[in-house]
Amino acid sequence: MRLFVALSISAEVRENLTRLLNELRHVDSRPRWVNPANLHVTVKFIGNVPDEQAPKIKEALLKVGTPVAISLEVRGIGFFPNDRRPAVIWAGIQAPPELPTLAQRVQQALTACGIPAETRPFAPHLTLARFKEPRLSEPLRAVIAKFDDQVFGRQISAEFHLMESKTKSTGAEYTTLHSFPFTTEGTRQ
Repeated sequence: MRLFVALSISAEVRENLTRLLNELRHVDSRPRWVNPANLHVTVKFIGNVPDEQAPKIKEALLKVGTPVAISLEVRGIGFFPNDRRPAVIWAGIQAPPELPTLAQRVQQALTACGIPAETRPFAPHLTLARFKEPRLSEPLRAVIAKFDDQVFGRQISAEFHLMESKTKSTGAEYTTLHSFPFTTEGTRQ
């Protein structure tokens, strides 16, 4: 199983980013544009694990306490690693310290299950496209510049999810295996 932990996005944010993706796709079809149905905020990428490890991962995540809902603002577009040699186009996430704290707590819980810790700092974002060749066309660069500080929506997240990713000929398909509502107790059933 290929697993990750994520926050879902609101209908408003998804609709706004769908319009953006449609516009960008018409300018340049070379990047692999994300299906809007698959947009999410990755909290922790777990990767491939044996099926029998999934219940242990779920049990570990049940103990992650998050005392308050997290307010997110989706704003602007950027690139990993940069716009000169982009591998990814993303929409930015502005969030309070509770989001990096959640990511840290999830990572600690999963490290106890034998899942390796991230080596890169947590950088919340929504992946919009991936490049096979790290080259940004000038027309696409010009359109993206228009959205540099655009707000695509705001939302309150009150739960996180354990997700499975399956690769199909039509692209990735994501399934929610379990949702974890935020609590102050750090224990859920």
